[in-house]
Amino acid sequence: MNDVELKRFRAGLKRRYAAEKRFRFYGIASIVLALSFLALLFISIVGSGYSAFVQTKIRLDVDLSDAALVQAAEENALARADFAPAIKRAIYALFPEAASHFDKRAIYRLISPGAPFELREMAVAEPDLVGRTASVWLSADDEVDQLVKGKIDRNVPESERRVSDAAIARIDRLQADNRVERHFNTALFTHGASRDPEQAGILGALVGSLRALLITFLLSMPIGVAAAIYLEEFAPKNRFTDLIEININNLAAVPSIIFGLLGLAVFINFFGMPRSTPLVGGIVLSLMTLPTVIIAGRASIKSVPPSIREAALGLGASHMQTVMHHVLPLAMPGMLTGAIIGMAQALGESAPLLMIGMVAFIVDIPASVTDPSTALPVQIYQWAKSAERAFVERTAAAIIILLAFLMLMNITAIILRKRFERKW
Repeated sequence: MNDVELKRFRAGLKRRYAAEKRFRFYGIASIVLALSFLALLFISIVGSGYSAFVQTKIRLDVDLSDAALVQAAEENALARADFAPAIKRAIYALFPEAASHFDKRAIYRLISPGAPFELREMAVAEPDLVGRTASVWLSADDEVDQLVKGKIDRNVPESERRVSDAAIARIDRLQADNRVERHFNTALFTHGASRDPEQAGILGALVGSLRALLITFLLSMPIGVAAAIYLEEFAPKNRFTDLIEININNLAAVPSIIFGLLGLAVFINFFGMPRSTPLVGGIVLSLMTLPTVIIAGRASIKSVPPSIREAALGLGASHMQTVMHHVLPLAMPGMLTGAIIGMAQALGESAPLLMIGMVAFIVDIPASVTDPSTALPVQIYQWAKSAERAFVERTAAAIIILLAFLMLMNITAIILRKRFERKW
């Protein structure tokens, strides 16, 4: 090799090394950029939603010795008693200077409209409260809650904020008397949907989602595993099975709203199944999850070495015995992983559930799979379009909870794969 060829070779080698460095830099930069956007997303969600896990409470000394309440307690009818008058007397006593109906109405608005129901639940759980003056913590109105949390700027003109100067003065007075505190927001996890943000919770939506996922698992797992076994072990290789495989792969890429339209047209309109129920939602989500389960199941079956089959057949096992006793147990960890990942995808879906009516305003917690219900992604959608500022933080909090469930399901899939996976 002469000097000219040597220089040309070194120049080409230098360019190749430079290209490799650029490619490595682009790859690292892409990963860093993606992680930065992901971190920005999580920071934005957590920053908006962490405050929803606490709720402003106001301490009132409520006189529960009213004759009507005492009689209700004696008749075990506290669940139907009206506690609003007692709360009004207690909060009016803190501001005796308020004489006009307008001022008293403004003072009562400091307390959540759901405060009488909270006090009723306390009395039902602890009947000894009735007949005496009890010091209780009741939820503040959502605007008071936002002001105490610093979400409402006190320095802007009164005409530009929802809380008046008089209300701010009253809240400051309550805080000076140590009557305002922030407590853990148990209502977020124990209540269903509500028009009042401070009373709204995710329990109804969470129960609906879990019931729909249970239906999804019970349908998609056995059907998906059976289809994967048949296509991989027993189905003849011809044009018909090739067509089935192509359609399964295509169904995995179909937009989820198409499955919602299918559920609306077939299960609700044709078969007359009830709308807004976890039963129909689970069936629709199982149709959407089936391609993922089948594809993951076939991949798991393919990963089992042929020597396992040959050894079983060589010892006299039938084809069915080989599949059921040897191939399926070894492929099951991968199948479970695919099923969990498919269900995690189904948990975050809202479009198909919107199409079958699971967007209804449901206050009661569903007791069965045929009761009207909503789902967690749909609840997030409903809260996101609400006008109240307090629903913004509850939307972010619900997203945090949904992401926690998705991460838990994906971690479970990883653990199962690592725990039961065989290395060949």
